[in-house]
Amino acid sequence: MKRTTVFVLFLLAGGLLFAQKPRPDAFPPAPDTLAPKALTMATTLEEMYQWNRYPTYNVYIDMMRDFADRYPELCHLDTIGLSIEGRLILSLAITGSSLTDVYRPEFLYSSTMHGDEITGFYLMLRLCDTLLRSYGTSPEITSLLNTTRIYINPLSNPDGTYHGGDSTVAGAWRYNSDMVDLNRNYPDPFGTPPLDSLQPENRAMIAYVEGHNFLLSANLHGGSEVMNYPWDSFTSQQRLNEHSEWWKEVSKRFVDTCRKVDPMRFRDVNHRGYVNGGDWYVISNGRQDYFNYYHNMRELTMELSTSKKLSTHLLDHYWQCLSQSLINYIKEIHHLDDTTTEGIQLVDDRYCVYPNPTRGKVCIDTPQGGRSLDLSGRPSGVYIVNIDGHAVKIVKL
Repeated sequence: MKRTTVFVLFLLAGGLLFAQKPRPDAFPPAPDTLAPKALTMATTLEEMYQWNRYPTYNVYIDMMRDFADRYPELCHLDTIGLSIEGRLILSLAITGSSLTDVYRPEFLYSSTMHGDEITGFYLMLRLCDTLLRSYGTSPEITSLLNTTRIYINPLSNPDGTYHGGDSTVAGAWRYNSDMVDLNRNYPDPFGTPPLDSLQPENRAMIAYVEGHNFLLSANLHGGSEVMNYPWDSFTSQQRLNEHSEWWKEVSKRFVDTCRKVDPMRFRDVNHRGYVNGGDWYVISNGRQDYFNYYHNMRELTMELSTSKKLSTHLLDHYWQCLSQSLINYIKEIHHLDDTTTEGIQLVDDRYCVYPNPTRGKVCIDTPQGGRSLDLSGRPSGVYIVNIDGHAVKIVKL
């Protein structure tokens, strides 16, 4: 009886601890319910380049450095930041060597902010390899790199993916090492404060985005197969994204291309294979809404496999299904609709904005004369204002 009483008290105490810090998971994380799977690890670069395994942490780092060493004229390696446990958060910047295009729009792929959703991790490494190897031999890839700057961050939550140790992904879990869901931890443009302080992984990613002019991006997840477009914070009836029709067209092209290889893909959420985020389930403090709202970039959430930890014997099949869709999505950056100035980051030097950043009124000097703008009633954030056909960036504190 005493043991039972102690055990019950222990459970109650544990429940109180969790009750003090609820997590807003409208779609709660759940372990894979599929049959046991093989999660074969590559312990050398040679094994990893066979593309039938997941990398150990050290092999992952070696592969990213190997890309930069073997193709110095096409890419360089950026360190976005460090995880709580000191693991590297890396991005490979890839662009062609052609000098014919002075301005090239910037594109970002980022994967596995949920550490146990590792299909995208593998796909992004293989995409890096394909883009670099194909330059100069594939007209499609050569043209894409010569007209676009592509940034690929294969692993944005390394502590979660290597939660079980650097040599395996079998122990991967959703959270970072501080037990925070990174996709519920971004500043919310619609007023819901995150439960946890902004995590180092997200601070680093925000700083990286602020240092670039990304027009189009995607963050890669797993657990379902669906293209999830903004907003996540609202249903489409509550607040429709102004680019929703464009997102539907882009998503349909992605799904249709994938289904040419495997007609059964992208069917677990709905028959279309794409959905308004909030119509699927509503979340707050997600990365997608933050970047779309505050940074005027168009970001989509790609759920790419129904299994979070895809068995290694299926990796090549998923690559064959998704590779062309992933490449085509990058091309969409050259076909953005121009109904608004959202996503335009170029500011003409002839336009002077002061004070910038501002807390209220700003003055804008243009070749046609001065303008005044009052942002006092607006929330903090980054605004792109269309002045005489030019995009002017204003930061509201």
